[in-house]
Amino acid sequence: VGSVSLEVAPGEVLGLLGPNGAGKSTTLRMLTGFLAPDAGTASIDGHDIREDRLRAQASLGYLPEGAPSWEAMTPRELFRFLSKVHGLAGDVAIARAAAATELADLNAVLDQPIDTLSKGLRRRVGLGAAVLHDPPALVLDEPTDGLDPNQKRNLRRNIRALATDQHKAIIVSTHILEEVSALCDRLVVIAKGAVVFTGKPSEFAALTASGQLDAAFRQVTEDRA
Repeated sequence: VGSVSLEVAPGEVLGLLGPNGAGKSTTLRMLTGFLAPDAGTASIDGHDIREDRLRAQASLGYLPEGAPSWEAMTPRELFRFLSKVHGLAGDVAIARAAAATELADLNAVLDQPIDTLSKGLRRRVGLGAAVLHDPPALVLDEPTDGLDPNQKRNLRRNIRALATDQHKAIIVSTHILEEVSALCDRLVVIAKGAVVFTGKPSEFAALTASGQLDAAFRQVTEDRA
């Protein structure tokens, strides 16, 4: 990854798009403080991810690739545990757990061990965990991976509502073009760790149709070979 620069405003959903191996997940790991960059930094809600990592991460909800979790727990137990980690208690903790459960549509499996859930349900548990503490910013790596079409549609609607109704800044990493048009206000497209496009989904579609974006991908591939 080199010279990737982006900015996301409250109320905006930014799509980070690119083919497999483009550097999307690596970029997100650096942005969220789980991988130290060789150069550069990021600011999350005014906190520098390198100089003030814990405060930056406290302002962030992160759904990583694979949605890792404590598989012996149920979603209900996980949310209770994470509430304590985030310093939530009493009615606030109950309300936040209920909101996370509703957003991720987990009521039917709330007391089922996570290791018995399908891939799609585990991702929904991960999304619930990411929003539990009501952070101002969200980073979601392939949030609809493993979901059926109806679940994808519902989850996209809920993510969109987080941005528009709750004024959160959201980054969604995906390689699904359908997701871009359904969810994102703006796109950053990367290939071989470099930005090849920044703009609106409609502009991206026009460049793709004209073949200009393919030329940009080829140029980046040649430059970084």
